[in-house]
Amino acid sequence: MKIALTICEDLWDDQPTEAAFARNSLYTLSPMQKLAALKPDFMVNIAASPFSYHQENVRKQVVCKKAASYKVPVAYVNQVGANTELIFDGGSMMVNSEGNITHKVPAFSEGWVDLETDEVDQETTNALEATDPIKLIHDGLILGVRDYFHKSGLKKAVIGLSGGIDSAVTAAVAAKALSPENVHGVLLPSQYSSGHSVTDAEQLAENLGIETDTVAIKDIYQSVEKAMSPVFGDRQPDVTEENIQARIRGLLLMAYSNKFGHILLNTSNKSEAAVGYGTLYGDMNGGLSVLGDVYKTDVFKLARYLNKEGEMVPENTIVKPPSAELRPDQKDSDSLPDYDVLDKVLFRYIEWNLSPQSIIGEGFDEEVVRKAVRLVNFNEYKRFQTPPILRVSGKAFGVGRRMPLVAKYDKL
Repeated sequence: MKIALTICEDLWDDQPTEAAFARNSLYTLSPMQKLAALKPDFMVNIAASPFSYHQENVRKQVVCKKAASYKVPVAYVNQVGANTELIFDGGSMMVNSEGNITHKVPAFSEGWVDLETDEVDQETTNALEATDPIKLIHDGLILGVRDYFHKSGLKKAVIGLSGGIDSAVTAAVAAKALSPENVHGVLLPSQYSSGHSVTDAEQLAENLGIETDTVAIKDIYQSVEKAMSPVFGDRQPDVTEENIQARIRGLLLMAYSNKFGHILLNTSNKSEAAVGYGTLYGDMNGGLSVLGDVYKTDVFKLARYLNKEGEMVPENTIVKPPSAELRPDQKDSDSLPDYDVLDKVLFRYIEWNLSPQSIIGEGFDEEVVRKAVRLVNFNEYKRFQTPPILRVSGKAFGVGRRMPLVAKYDKL
């Protein structure tokens, strides 16, 4: 039999137009076209195609289209495993000469299918079904956390539990990836922490089966405030005092990490990282950022997905308004547009690389767009100092989107 061998991008000489971020053509000469002219019995494509939640469905379309266009069966064999920022989801498949998937290996785990060579072009009517993006993000994060620890020879994680949605989802993902006995939560309530923040965190820990410690920071904060009073003088409290609280928490979590050898998991999401809604050396600490490529609106969807087979994330954590709780009655919406709007703007600016004018032209409020873009541009210096991020989208911060720390942007 004639077997044609292609490597990864050899199949991608064109891409579906619905992938707004994709180029229509990669090569002036198509490798598949040249190989198809030799009339192979089937084609093997060995690939190391990085995971993103939109890529899986686009990849299916590309492989199926190529098999049908050239009337040749294609065995698509993709790498699986996570390497910190870069995750490979596997998802290998056999596609017949009509462009239909006849066999598929489950994604995010090693596996195989045995096929006789005369079975590679089986007939099938299997439809090309799209996979739920939230399921893909969930599975990608589980693999990312698990391989980060196992490949590094690490075992245990520590997480600061605030009672909020981000720390809750991070803890749930870690418990599934590492098993509950390898995840430890630390509650760090302040004078501004609401009662439900503590009870929600405790309920989360009970749901997940993880152990916790509680270290109140009120006295520590007041001692820092007293020590700095001769320097600050009569200046009014501002964001400085909020950041002190976040940095006290970061200090205590790193102390726990050092003493017990647990790796601190960062809980910041992509929306916060984009606009700089986080404190360097405080809540931005950690060895790995689990949700750094997941927008806030998708974090809520992840919580619902995690609860499909029983409550992991407490219901009150999901439904209450997001808050950093660094001052009385604080809410995220005091400083930021509603996440439902903000995330749509950020997605267009970051993933699609659209200009502010183009985003405004789609009907988004001009003031909201310009504020969001200003914040993204200004806060690159913070993202430069964040932990490595598990990439689940087409454009993650870090190696996926490296920008100058100092740049002269047009006035917005």
